[in-house]
Amino acid sequence: MISPRLLRRRIRSVQSTAKITKAMEMIATAKMKRAQEQALAGRPYSDKISQVIADLAAEFGKDIAMHPLLEKREVKKIAVVHITTDRGLCGGLNANMNRLTANFILQQDVPVTLVTVGRKGRDFMHRHQCAIRAEFTNITDRPTLLETLPISHVVIDDYTNGYIDQVYVAYSRFVTTMVQNATLEPLLPIEPAVIPKAETKEYIYEPDSRFVLSELLPRFVEMRIYHAILEAIASEQSARMVAMRNASDNAKEVIEELTLTLNKARQEMITKELLDITGGAEVLH
Repeated sequence: MISPRLLRRRIRSVQSTAKITKAMEMIATAKMKRAQEQALAGRPYSDKISQVIADLAAEFGKDIAMHPLLEKREVKKIAVVHITTDRGLCGGLNANMNRLTANFILQQDVPVTLVTVGRKGRDFMHRHQCAIRAEFTNITDRPTLLETLPISHVVIDDYTNGYIDQVYVAYSRFVTTMVQNATLEPLLPIEPAVIPKAETKEYIYEPDSRFVLSELLPRFVEMRIYHAILEAIASEQSARMVAMRNASDNAKEVIEELTLTLNKARQEMITKELLDITGGAEVLH
């Protein structure tokens, strides 16, 4: 029989853990709402800039390939912007991201280099001796575009200078509070969307279309990476809230089981003492 003192100690320990997980759940809930709003607010801008680039692509036709970020060449080296979190306690979010990128690397016949965003992805890739071009950590919960520009500049400069021939971005796409999809999308070379003639619109570009295109393409890459980070943050806070809620619920179940076991142990002790008292009384008589 387990000692009641030991059971009480275990109950107090689990209660302390439950208080911590409950507090973390509340913090994640508050952060999750802001992160979701940011991620969802950025999607219309992403769609619109893609539409403008597609319109410019239709205007220039084959001549559009003159821009370095649109240039397609033989793939000899690939880069992946691998976005994970700095902290854990968010369920299988980071494990899914690391598995996705690792499988992608294993399937390639050419070298793959990584630009890691977040400690969890960086540590995983270091342990498996993957080539890391650059690493970024301590991204805030509410980042600005300016904070993410160094990540974009590494990718743009390497592609423009011919060090890499293809770029992908891997991140957790926020779907709902309960669902976050590990996503890997091509980033460079930019592949303009094809707009049906019925949906094309006439734009007036100042000073001219070619200048707008040259300025817009780097902004498009910067926006894609920034938005991927926003999606990853929204996914992180959602996953952490769900994970902490599950941990709190599990702690309650453990406390109930331990309390039941404690009550049984106390009942057994009381029964044993009563039997001893009754047996002693019978001996005296």
